[in-house]
Amino acid sequence: MGSAGSARYAELGAFLRSRRDRIRPADVGLPAGPRRRVPGLRREEVAQLAGASVDYYNELERGAGSQPSEQMIAALARALRLTADERDYLYHLAGRPVPVHSAASHVHPGMLNLLDSLTATPAQVITDLHVTLVQNPLAVALLGDQSGFRGRRASFVHRWFTDPDARRLYPEADHETQSRAFVADLRAAAARRDAGDTEVRSMISALHDASAEFAARWAEHDVAFRRDDRKRLVHPSLGLIEVNCLTLFSEDGRQRLLWFTPAVGTDSAGLFELLAVIGTQEIAGSPPGRYR
Repeated sequence: MGSAGSARYAELGAFLRSRRDRIRPADVGLPAGPRRRVPGLRREEVAQLAGASVDYYNELERGAGSQPSEQMIAALARALRLTADERDYLYHLAGRPVPVHSAASHVHPGMLNLLDSLTATPAQVITDLHVTLVQNPLAVALLGDQSGFRGRRASFVHRWFTDPDARRLYPEADHETQSRAFVADLRAAAARRDAGDTEVRSMISALHDASAEFAARWAEHDVAFRRDDRKRLVHPSLGLIEVNCLTLFSEDGRQRLLWFTPAVGTDSAGLFELLAVIGTQEIAGSPPGRYR
């Protein structure tokens, strides 16, 4: 490694330390502990949050070790609650290309903080195109693990109109209502984006080609964001669960925090308690894409 590279890696280590020092354990859902001598996170805690080994993270803070991958940089940015500008700077220090900004490239730190506080209810962060970015354990138990999808299939709206398996989440009697709601929401999201945005235009075009149902619904010109819904969900073990789905939008509208509460007047509260017991064990063997 040349002198310029060594200096940059030393700066990377210093930057990681500075960001680690400013994060309080409670900010990321960790207990403060009785013997904590520093106000920020410990190195091993950052490593745990980022899915890295402690030894590897220690080397990064020392400005040594191998060049971190783009996936590791993204994981560190999430663990340290970096802003978009700080994340881009971290990519620069690591000598990696800064990713093009999109709603799916960086989870809003405020959304992550709120998600961490929602430990007793299913919650997840999605983009305006319904790409799931992060889920808490109860959301995985209720809706399935959404982390394995790539490309257009990462969008639940795309899967809804192209993959029959995605529709098993809702009772068949609710499919038409959901289709109309998804299309109206997509039209609202497209209107909120820049007129030259290629991501949403490409998705709409692909859905027109793939689904006659989508084309018919799109021609109706309905437009409405999905904000507060009452839904009926079909769980593979617990059966029908009625929920209220609440939505908090980021300032630019590109990301949303969804959280689910039991519908009043139903037996869903008891089913939610069972979710915590069942966890993800019951759906671990299910194929991806059955849930959202």
